[in-house]
Amino acid sequence: FPAQIAQVALWLMDHQMNLRVSEEFGAYFARIPLRASGTIVHGNALQLDWNDVIPAPKLSYILGNPPFIGKNFRSKEQDIVHQRTFTETPGIAPIRLYKSLDFVACWHFRATAYMQQNPTIKTALVSTNSITQGEQVSILWSALLEAGVDIHFAHRTFSWSNEARGKAAVHCVIIGFSLQPATRKTLFVYEDIRGKPHEVVAHNINPYLLDAPSITVDARSKPLCAVPEIFKGSQPTDGGNLLLSQEEKDELIQAEPKAEKYIRQFVGAAEFINNIPRYCLWLVNCPPGELRAMPLVLQRVEAVRKMRLASTKAATISWAEKPSLFTENRQPSTNYLLIPRVSSENRKFVPMGYMQNNVICSDANLSVPDATLYSFGILTSTQHNAWVRVIAGRLKSDYRYSAKQVYNNFPWPENPTDKQKQAIETAAQEVLDARAQFPDSSLADLYDPLTMPPALLKAHQKLDRAVDSAYGKTRFNTEAERVAFLFGLYQKYIENA
Repeated sequence: FPAQIAQVALWLMDHQMNLRVSEEFGAYFARIPLRASGTIVHGNALQLDWNDVIPAPKLSYILGNPPFIGKNFRSKEQDIVHQRTFTETPGIAPIRLYKSLDFVACWHFRATAYMQQNPTIKTALVSTNSITQGEQVSILWSALLEAGVDIHFAHRTFSWSNEARGKAAVHCVIIGFSLQPATRKTLFVYEDIRGKPHEVVAHNINPYLLDAPSITVDARSKPLCAVPEIFKGSQPTDGGNLLLSQEEKDELIQAEPKAEKYIRQFVGAAEFINNIPRYCLWLVNCPPGELRAMPLVLQRVEAVRKMRLASTKAATISWAEKPSLFTENRQPSTNYLLIPRVSSENRKFVPMGYMQNNVICSDANLSVPDATLYSFGILTSTQHNAWVRVIAGRLKSDYRYSAKQVYNNFPWPENPTDKQKQAIETAAQEVLDARAQFPDSSLADLYDPLTMPPALLKAHQKLDRAVDSAYGKTRFNTEAERVAFLFGLYQKYIENA
Protein backbone atom coordinates (compact mmCIF):
# COMPACT_ATOMS: atom_id res chain seq x y z
CA PHE A 1 0.00 0.00 0.00
CA PRO A 2 2.73 2.58 0.82
CA ALA A 3 4.42 1.71 -2.49
CA GLN A 4 1.17 2.33 -4.38
CA ILE A 5 0.63 5.60 -2.51
CA ALA A 6 4.15 6.66 -3.50
CA GLN A 7 3.43 5.94 -7.16
CA VAL A 8 0.18 7.94 -7.06
CA ALA A 9 2.03 10.82 -5.38
CA LEU A 10 4.66 10.85 -8.14
CA TRP A 11 1.96 10.82 -10.82
CA LEU A 12 0.13 13.70 -9.13
CA MET A 13 3.34 15.72 -8.96
CA ASP A 14 4.07 14.93 -12.61
CA HIS A 15 0.59 16.12 -13.58
CA GLN A 16 0.94 19.32 -11.50
CA MET A 17 4.27 20.10 -13.16
CA ASN A 18 2.73 19.53 -16.59
CA LEU A 19 0.07 22.11 -15.74
CA ARG A 20 2.77 24.54 -14.59
CA VAL A 21 4.56 24.11 -17.94
CA SER A 22 1.30 24.88 -19.74
CA GLU A 23 0.82 28.06 -17.68
CA GLU A 24 4.40 29.25 -18.19
CA PHE A 25 4.63 28.67 -21.92
CA GLY A 26 1.02 29.17 -22.96
CA ALA A 27 0.76 25.81 -24.66
CA TYR A 28 -1.17 22.81 -23.48
CA PHE A 29 1.21 20.10 -22.31
CA ALA A 30 -0.36 16.76 -21.50
CA ARG A 31 0.95 13.33 -20.83
CA ILE A 32 -2.23 11.47 -19.96
CA PRO A 33 -2.65 8.63 -19.35
CA LEU A 34 0.31 8.86 -16.95
CA ARG A 35 2.51 5.85 -17.34
CA ALA A 36 6.04 7.02 -16.65
CA SER A 37 7.01 7.03 -12.99
CA GLY A 38 10.02 6.93 -10.74
CA THR A 39 11.41 3.54 -9.88
CA ILE A 40 9.63 2.21 -6.82
CA VAL A 41 10.93 -0.95 -5.20
CA HIS A 42 8.68 -2.77 -2.78
CA GLY A 43 10.92 -4.61 -0.32
CA ASN A 44 12.77 -4.60 2.98
CA ALA A 45 15.30 -1.77 2.85
CA LEU A 46 17.51 -3.53 5.39
CA GLN A 47 17.73 -6.71 3.34
CA LEU A 48 18.09 -5.24 -0.15
CA ASP A 49 21.40 -4.17 -1.65
CA TRP A 50 20.75 -0.48 -2.25
CA ASN A 51 23.01 -0.61 -5.31
CA ASP A 52 20.45 -2.90 -6.92
CA VAL A 53 17.92 -0.06 -6.63
CA ILE A 54 20.35 2.61 -7.86
CA PRO A 55 24.16 2.46 -8.01
CA ALA A 56 25.67 4.79 -5.42
CA PRO A 57 27.66 6.85 -7.99
CA LYS A 58 24.36 7.88 -9.65
CA LEU A 59 22.65 9.04 -6.46
CA SER A 60 22.50 12.54 -4.95
CA TYR A 61 20.15 12.31 -1.97
CA ILE A 62 18.68 9.80 0.47
CA LEU A 63 15.50 10.92 2.23
CA GLY A 64 13.52 8.74 4.58
CA ASN A 65 11.10 8.29 7.43
CA PRO A 66 12.12 4.85 8.77
CA PRO A 67 9.94 2.89 11.23
CA PHE A 68 9.92 4.00 14.86
CA ILE A 69 10.34 0.82 16.90
CA GLY A 70 11.99 0.93 20.31
CA LYS A 71 14.74 -1.50 21.26
CA ASN A 72 12.34 -3.47 23.47
CA PHE A 73 9.58 -3.79 20.90
CA ARG A 74 11.23 -5.44 17.89
CA SER A 75 9.73 -8.67 16.54
CA LYS A 76 11.92 -11.77 16.21
CA GLU A 77 12.23 -11.13 12.47
CA GLN A 78 13.22 -7.52 13.10
CA ASP A 79 15.77 -8.64 15.69
CA ILE A 80 17.46 -10.81 13.06
CA VAL A 81 17.55 -7.98 10.51
CA HIS A 82 18.71 -5.57 13.21
CA GLN A 83 21.62 -7.82 14.15
CA ARG A 84 22.69 -8.41 10.57
CA THR A 85 22.56 -4.69 9.80
CA PHE A 86 25.01 -3.77 12.54
CA THR A 87 27.29 -6.79 12.20
CA GLU A 88 27.29 -7.70 8.50
CA THR A 89 26.92 -4.44 6.54
CA PRO A 90 29.95 -4.12 4.23
CA GLY A 91 31.95 -0.90 4.13
CA ILE A 92 31.57 0.07 7.77
CA ALA A 93 32.87 -1.26 11.09
CA PRO A 94 30.31 -3.35 13.05
CA ILE A 95 28.72 -2.09 16.27
CA ARG A 96 29.12 -4.44 19.21
CA LEU A 97 26.35 -3.05 21.46
CA TYR A 98 23.74 -2.92 18.69
CA LYS A 99 21.02 -4.48 20.88
CA SER A 100 20.68 -1.19 22.77
CA LEU A 101 19.83 0.74 19.60
CA ASP A 102 16.33 1.52 18.37
CA PHE A 103 15.34 -0.01 15.03
CA VAL A 104 15.42 3.38 13.27
CA ALA A 105 19.22 3.53 13.78
CA CYS A 106 19.62 0.78 11.17
CA TRP A 107 18.89 3.28 8.39
CA HIS A 108 21.51 5.77 9.58
CA PHE A 109 24.03 2.94 9.67
CA ARG A 110 23.12 1.56 6.23
CA ALA A 111 23.09 5.03 4.67
CA THR A 112 26.56 5.77 6.04
CA ALA A 113 27.91 2.50 4.65
CA TYR A 114 26.30 3.18 1.25
CA MET A 115 27.68 6.73 1.13
CA GLN A 116 31.22 5.35 1.41
CA GLN A 117 30.83 4.49 -2.29
CA ASN A 118 29.88 8.08 -3.13
CA PRO A 119 30.78 10.68 -0.46
CA THR A 120 28.84 13.41 -2.30
CA ILE A 121 25.51 11.82 -1.33
CA LYS A 122 23.55 13.73 1.30
CA THR A 123 21.12 11.95 3.63
CA ALA A 124 18.28 13.26 5.77
CA LEU A 125 16.21 10.97 7.99
CA VAL A 126 13.35 11.47 10.39
CA SER A 127 13.71 9.45 13.57
CA THR A 128 12.73 9.31 17.21
CA ASN A 129 14.85 11.60 19.36
CA SER A 130 16.06 8.59 21.36
CA ILE A 131 19.07 8.19 19.06
CA THR A 132 20.29 11.62 20.19
CA GLN A 133 19.92 10.88 23.92
CA GLY A 134 21.43 8.66 26.57
CA GLU A 135 23.52 5.58 25.81
CA GLN A 136 22.38 5.32 22.20
CA VAL A 137 24.43 8.38 21.24
CA SER A 138 27.80 6.87 22.09
CA ILE A 139 26.87 3.45 20.68
CA LEU A 140 25.59 4.67 17.30
CA TRP A 141 27.24 8.00 16.66
CA SER A 142 30.74 7.01 17.71
CA ALA A 143 30.67 4.54 14.80
CA LEU A 144 29.17 7.07 12.39
CA LEU A 145 31.64 9.79 13.32
CA GLU A 146 34.47 7.30 12.91
CA ALA A 147 33.12 6.56 9.43
CA GLY A 148 33.33 10.27 8.56
CA VAL A 149 29.76 11.48 9.12
CA ASP A 150 29.30 15.24 9.38
CA ILE A 151 25.91 16.63 10.45
CA HIS A 152 24.83 19.45 8.12
CA PHE A 153 21.48 20.38 9.64
CA ALA A 154 19.10 19.10 12.28
CA HIS A 155 15.65 19.71 13.60
CA ARG A 156 15.84 19.32 17.36
CA THR A 157 13.03 17.54 19.19
CA PHE A 158 9.50 18.21 17.95
CA SER A 159 6.19 16.41 18.39
CA TRP A 160 4.88 14.50 15.38
CA SER A 161 1.71 12.49 14.91
CA ASN A 162 -0.26 11.15 11.98
CA GLU A 163 -3.98 10.86 11.45
CA ALA A 164 -4.18 7.09 11.91
CA ARG A 165 -6.55 6.08 14.67
CA GLY A 166 -4.86 5.25 17.97
CA LYS A 167 -1.44 6.52 16.91
CA ALA A 168 0.22 8.40 19.74
CA ALA A 169 2.41 11.43 19.10
CA VAL A 170 6.12 10.74 19.17
CA HIS A 171 9.07 13.01 19.80
CA CYS A 172 11.11 13.23 16.63
CA VAL A 173 14.25 14.75 15.17
CA ILE A 174 15.41 15.21 11.59
CA ILE A 175 19.11 14.84 10.92
CA GLY A 176 20.78 15.75 7.62
CA PHE A 177 24.29 14.37 7.21
CA SER A 178 26.97 13.52 4.70
CA LEU A 179 30.57 12.33 4.52
CA GLN A 180 31.66 15.75 3.32
CA PRO A 181 31.77 18.90 5.46
CA ALA A 182 29.12 21.57 5.00
CA THR A 183 29.92 25.22 4.39
CA ARG A 184 26.88 26.21 6.46
CA LYS A 185 25.29 24.30 9.30
CA THR A 186 21.81 24.99 10.61
CA LEU A 187 19.92 23.94 13.72
CA PHE A 188 16.14 24.20 13.77
CA VAL A 189 15.21 24.84 17.40
CA TYR A 190 11.71 24.42 18.85
CA GLU A 191 10.88 26.50 21.93
CA ASP A 192 7.59 24.56 22.00
CA ILE A 193 7.86 21.02 20.60
CA ARG A 194 4.40 21.43 19.07
CA GLY A 195 5.16 24.81 17.56
CA LYS A 196 7.31 26.08 14.73
CA PRO A 197 11.10 26.15 14.79
CA HIS A 198 13.51 29.02 14.36
CA GLU A 199 16.81 28.66 12.52
CA VAL A 200 20.14 28.98 14.29
CA VAL A 201 23.40 29.00 12.35
CA ALA A 202 25.84 26.62 14.07
CA HIS A 203 29.61 26.31 13.97
CA ASN A 204 29.23 22.57 14.46
CA ILE A 205 26.38 20.16 15.16
CA ASN A 206 27.19 17.24 17.40
CA PRO A 207 25.19 13.99 17.85
CA TYR A 208 23.22 15.55 20.71
CA LEU A 209 22.09 18.16 18.15
CA LEU A 210 23.93 20.97 19.90
CA ASP A 211 26.36 23.58 18.60
CA ALA A 212 29.25 21.90 20.41
CA PRO A 213 32.23 19.63 19.70
CA SER A 214 31.45 16.33 17.97
CA ILE A 215 32.11 14.07 20.90
CA THR A 216 30.00 11.38 22.51
CA VAL A 217 29.63 10.65 26.20
CA ASP A 218 30.39 7.00 26.97
CA ALA A 219 29.11 5.16 30.03
CA ARG A 220 31.58 5.26 32.93
CA SER A 221 31.71 2.99 35.98
CA LYS A 222 33.35 5.68 38.15
CA PRO A 223 32.91 9.48 38.28
CA LEU A 224 35.01 11.54 35.87
CA CYS A 225 35.77 14.00 38.68
CA ALA A 226 36.88 13.49 42.28
CA VAL A 227 33.37 13.42 43.77
CA PRO A 228 31.33 10.99 45.92
CA GLU A 229 30.30 7.75 44.22
CA ILE A 230 26.67 7.08 43.35
CA PHE A 231 24.81 3.80 43.80
CA LYS A 232 21.61 2.20 42.58
CA GLY A 233 18.99 1.53 45.26
CA SER A 234 17.98 -1.86 46.67
CA GLN A 235 15.84 -4.26 44.64
CA PRO A 236 13.38 -6.62 46.38
CA THR A 237 12.39 -8.96 43.47
CA ASP A 238 9.60 -10.13 45.74
CA GLY A 239 6.40 -10.00 43.70
CA GLY A 240 5.28 -7.23 46.03
CA ASN A 241 5.15 -9.54 49.05
CA LEU A 242 7.76 -7.68 51.11
CA LEU A 243 6.19 -4.28 50.36
CA LEU A 244 3.37 -2.65 52.31
CA SER A 245 0.99 0.24 51.80
CA GLN A 246 0.10 2.42 54.78
CA GLU A 247 -3.08 0.39 55.32
CA GLU A 248 -1.26 -2.96 55.04
CA LYS A 249 1.40 -1.79 57.46
CA ASP A 250 -1.18 -0.71 60.04
CA GLU A 251 -3.11 -3.98 59.71
CA LEU A 252 0.03 -6.09 60.03
CA ILE A 253 1.23 -4.26 63.17
CA GLN A 254 -2.22 -4.53 64.74
CA ALA A 255 -2.40 -8.28 64.05
CA GLU A 256 1.29 -8.97 64.68
CA PRO A 257 2.92 -6.30 66.88
CA LYS A 258 6.30 -8.05 66.82
CA ALA A 259 6.61 -7.16 63.13
CA GLU A 260 6.83 -3.43 63.79
CA LYS A 261 10.58 -3.35 64.41
CA TYR A 262 11.20 -5.03 61.05
CA ILE A 263 9.15 -2.55 59.04
CA ARG A 264 11.00 0.32 57.38
CA GLN A 265 9.91 3.19 55.21
CA PHE A 266 10.50 2.21 51.57
CA VAL A 267 10.92 5.00 49.02
CA GLY A 268 10.72 4.65 45.26
CA ALA A 269 10.84 7.56 42.81
CA ALA A 270 7.06 8.07 42.80
CA GLU A 271 6.85 7.83 46.60
CA PHE A 272 9.70 10.31 47.05
CA ILE A 273 8.39 12.90 44.59
CA ASN A 274 4.71 12.62 45.53
CA ASN A 275 4.96 12.02 49.31
CA ILE A 276 3.29 8.61 49.05
CA PRO A 277 3.78 6.51 52.22
CA ARG A 278 5.13 3.02 51.53
CA TYR A 279 6.92 0.46 53.64
CA CYS A 280 8.78 -2.82 53.44
CA LEU A 281 9.69 -5.77 55.58
CA TRP A 282 13.43 -5.39 56.21
CA LEU A 283 14.41 -8.74 57.69
CA VAL A 284 18.18 -8.46 57.29
CA ASN A 285 18.93 -9.08 60.98
CA CYS A 286 15.81 -11.00 61.94
CA PRO A 287 16.70 -14.17 63.94
CA PRO A 288 15.01 -17.37 62.67
CA GLY A 289 13.17 -17.82 65.96
CA GLU A 290 11.58 -14.36 65.75
CA LEU A 291 10.63 -14.88 62.11
CA ARG A 292 8.89 -18.18 62.97
CA ALA A 293 7.02 -16.36 65.74
CA MET A 294 5.44 -14.03 63.14
CA PRO A 295 3.16 -16.27 61.03
CA LEU A 296 1.75 -13.40 58.93
CA VAL A 297 5.23 -12.22 58.04
CA LEU A 298 6.22 -15.83 57.36
CA GLN A 299 3.31 -16.13 54.90
CA ARG A 300 4.69 -13.21 52.96
CA VAL A 301 8.19 -14.71 52.98
CA GLU A 302 6.80 -18.01 51.68
CA ALA A 303 5.03 -16.11 48.88
CA VAL A 304 8.37 -14.54 47.94
CA ARG A 305 9.99 -17.98 47.79
CA LYS A 306 7.29 -19.33 45.47
CA MET A 307 7.46 -16.26 43.25
CA ARG A 308 11.23 -16.59 42.84
CA LEU A 309 11.04 -20.34 42.16
CA ALA A 310 8.53 -19.64 39.38
CA SER A 311 10.94 -17.25 37.64
CA THR A 312 12.65 -18.11 34.35
CA LYS A 313 15.88 -16.44 35.51
CA ALA A 314 18.47 -18.65 37.20
CA ALA A 315 19.69 -15.82 39.43
CA THR A 316 16.15 -15.16 40.74
CA ILE A 317 15.55 -18.87 41.34
CA SER A 318 18.74 -19.10 43.38
CA TRP A 319 17.47 -16.29 45.63
CA ALA A 320 14.47 -18.45 46.56
CA GLU A 321 16.84 -19.90 49.16
CA LYS A 322 16.87 -16.49 50.89
CA PRO A 323 13.23 -15.39 50.58
CA SER A 324 13.33 -12.99 53.53
CA LEU A 325 15.97 -10.76 51.88
CA PHE A 326 16.06 -8.32 48.97
CA THR A 327 17.95 -9.77 46.01
CA GLU A 328 20.01 -6.58 45.81
CA ASN A 329 20.84 -4.80 49.05
CA ARG A 330 22.68 -1.53 48.48
CA GLN A 331 21.25 0.36 51.43
CA PRO A 332 23.71 3.05 52.60
CA SER A 333 24.96 2.73 56.17
CA THR A 334 24.92 6.53 56.48
CA ASN A 335 22.48 9.28 55.53
CA TYR A 336 22.36 9.86 51.80
CA LEU A 337 21.20 12.08 48.97
CA LEU A 338 18.39 10.46 46.98
CA ILE A 339 18.02 11.06 43.24
CA PRO A 340 14.98 9.56 41.47
CA ARG A 341 15.90 7.71 38.29
CA VAL A 342 12.82 8.99 36.42
CA SER A 343 11.47 12.53 36.60
CA SER A 344 8.95 14.50 34.54
CA GLU A 345 10.22 16.42 31.52
CA ASN A 346 8.06 19.36 32.64
CA ARG A 347 10.26 20.14 35.63
CA LYS A 348 13.25 22.48 35.38
CA PHE A 349 14.92 20.58 38.22
CA VAL A 350 15.12 16.88 39.02
CA PRO A 351 13.82 16.77 42.62
CA MET A 352 16.38 15.28 45.01
CA GLY A 353 16.83 15.36 48.74
CA TYR A 354 18.48 14.00 51.87
CA MET A 355 17.25 10.81 53.53
CA GLN A 356 17.99 9.06 56.81
CA ASN A 357 19.84 5.77 56.44
CA ASN A 358 16.92 3.85 58.02
CA VAL A 359 14.75 4.78 54.99
CA ILE A 360 15.18 2.03 52.40
CA CYS A 361 16.13 3.42 49.01
CA SER A 362 14.40 1.53 46.19
CA ASP A 363 16.11 0.59 42.93
CA ALA A 364 13.90 3.24 41.31
CA ASN A 365 16.36 5.73 42.84
CA LEU A 366 20.07 6.38 43.09
CA SER A 367 21.84 7.27 46.32
CA VAL A 368 24.92 9.37 47.08
CA PRO A 369 26.01 8.46 50.65
CA ASP A 370 27.46 11.26 52.78
CA ALA A 371 26.73 13.86 50.08
CA THR A 372 27.75 17.33 51.26
CA LEU A 373 25.74 20.52 50.80
CA TYR A 374 28.23 21.43 48.09
CA SER A 375 27.36 18.20 46.22
CA PHE A 376 23.63 18.85 46.63
CA GLY A 377 24.08 22.42 45.43
CA ILE A 378 25.87 21.39 42.24
CA LEU A 379 23.48 18.52 41.48
CA THR A 380 20.31 20.56 41.98
CA SER A 381 21.59 23.53 39.96
CA THR A 382 20.46 24.58 36.50
CA GLN A 383 23.95 23.72 35.27
CA HIS A 384 23.60 20.05 36.20
CA ASN A 385 19.97 19.87 35.10
CA ALA A 386 20.90 21.24 31.67
CA TRP A 387 23.39 18.35 31.42
CA VAL A 388 20.65 15.91 32.45
CA ARG A 389 18.30 17.12 29.73
CA VAL A 390 20.89 16.40 27.05
CA ILE A 391 22.73 13.33 28.33
CA ALA A 392 19.95 11.39 30.07
CA GLY A 393 17.91 8.80 28.27
CA ARG A 394 14.12 8.91 28.29
CA LEU A 395 11.29 6.80 29.64
CA LYS A 396 8.59 7.91 27.22
CA SER A 397 9.41 11.63 27.43
CA ASP A 398 10.51 11.76 31.07
CA TYR A 399 14.15 12.12 32.06
CA ARG A 400 15.91 8.90 32.96
CA TYR A 401 18.78 9.79 35.26
CA SER A 402 21.59 7.24 35.23
CA ALA A 403 24.78 6.78 37.21
CA LYS A 404 27.02 5.66 34.35
CA GLN A 405 25.78 8.09 31.72
CA VAL A 406 24.74 11.25 33.58
CA TYR A 407 26.35 11.45 37.02
CA ASN A 408 29.70 9.80 36.33
CA ASN A 409 30.31 11.94 33.23
CA PHE A 410 29.23 15.28 34.62
CA PRO A 411 32.06 17.86 34.54
CA TRP A 412 32.09 19.48 37.99
CA PRO A 413 33.72 22.91 38.49
CA GLU A 414 37.43 22.70 37.78
CA ASN A 415 39.10 24.55 40.64
CA PRO A 416 36.49 26.20 42.87
CA THR A 417 37.85 28.36 45.67
CA ASP A 418 36.85 27.82 49.29
CA LYS A 419 34.80 31.01 49.06
CA GLN A 420 32.92 29.72 46.00
CA LYS A 421 32.25 26.39 47.70
CA GLN A 422 30.93 28.16 50.77
CA ALA A 423 28.63 30.31 48.63
CA ILE A 424 27.21 27.16 46.99
CA GLU A 425 26.69 25.47 50.37
CA THR A 426 24.93 28.53 51.78
CA ALA A 427 22.65 28.79 48.73
CA ALA A 428 21.98 25.03 48.80
CA GLN A 429 20.84 25.26 52.41
CA GLU A 430 18.52 28.11 51.46
CA VAL A 431 16.92 25.83 48.84
CA LEU A 432 16.29 23.22 51.55
CA ASP A 433 14.98 25.92 53.91
CA ALA A 434 12.62 27.23 51.22
CA ARG A 435 11.23 23.72 50.74
CA ALA A 436 10.76 23.35 54.49
CA GLN A 437 8.41 26.36 54.48
CA PHE A 438 5.83 24.12 52.79
CA PRO A 439 5.74 20.90 54.86
CA ASP A 440 2.38 19.81 53.42
CA SER A 441 3.54 20.13 49.82
CA SER A 442 5.20 17.30 47.91
CA LEU A 443 8.24 17.78 45.71
CA ALA A 444 5.86 17.35 42.77
CA ASP A 445 3.97 20.41 44.07
CA LEU A 446 7.12 22.40 44.78
CA TYR A 447 8.75 21.78 41.40
CA ASP A 448 5.71 22.04 39.15
CA PRO A 449 6.42 25.14 37.00
CA LEU A 450 2.86 26.35 37.65
CA THR A 451 2.94 25.96 41.44
CA MET A 452 6.62 26.46 42.37
CA PRO A 453 6.68 28.92 45.32
CA PRO A 454 8.46 32.23 44.61
CA ALA A 455 10.66 31.68 47.70
CA LEU A 456 11.95 28.38 46.29
CA LEU A 457 12.46 29.84 42.82
CA LYS A 458 14.42 32.73 44.33
CA ALA A 459 16.59 30.30 46.31
CA HIS A 460 17.35 28.32 43.15
CA GLN A 461 18.25 31.49 41.27
CA LYS A 462 20.72 32.41 44.01
CA LEU A 463 22.16 28.89 43.90
CA ASP A 464 22.56 29.10 40.11
CA ARG A 465 24.53 32.32 40.40
CA ALA A 466 26.86 30.69 42.93
CA VAL A 467 27.35 27.57 40.81
CA ASP A 468 27.92 29.56 37.60
CA SER A 469 30.54 31.61 39.43
CA ALA A 470 32.36 28.41 40.45
CA TYR A 471 32.53 27.52 36.76
CA GLY A 472 34.07 30.91 36.05
CA LYS A 473 30.95 32.24 34.32
CA THR A 474 28.66 35.06 35.29
CA ARG A 475 25.98 34.43 32.71
CA PHE A 476 24.73 31.93 30.15
CA ASN A 477 22.33 33.38 27.57
CA THR A 478 20.73 30.06 26.65
CA GLU A 479 20.66 26.49 27.89
CA ALA A 480 22.37 25.40 24.68
CA GLU A 481 25.22 27.74 25.59
CA ARG A 482 25.44 26.10 29.01
CA VAL A 483 25.65 22.62 27.55
CA ALA A 484 28.17 23.67 24.91
CA PHE A 485 30.35 25.02 27.73
CA LEU A 486 29.98 21.75 29.66
CA PHE A 487 30.89 19.73 26.57
CA GLY A 488 34.04 21.76 26.20
CA LEU A 489 34.94 21.16 29.86
CA TYR A 490 34.10 17.47 29.53
CA GLN A 491 36.39 17.19 26.52
CA LYS A 492 39.17 18.89 28.48
CA TYR A 493 38.77 16.47 31.39
CA ILE A 494 38.76 13.45 29.07
CA GLU A 495 41.90 14.60 27.25
CA ASN A 496 43.72 15.18 30.56
CA ALA A 497 42.55 11.97 32.20
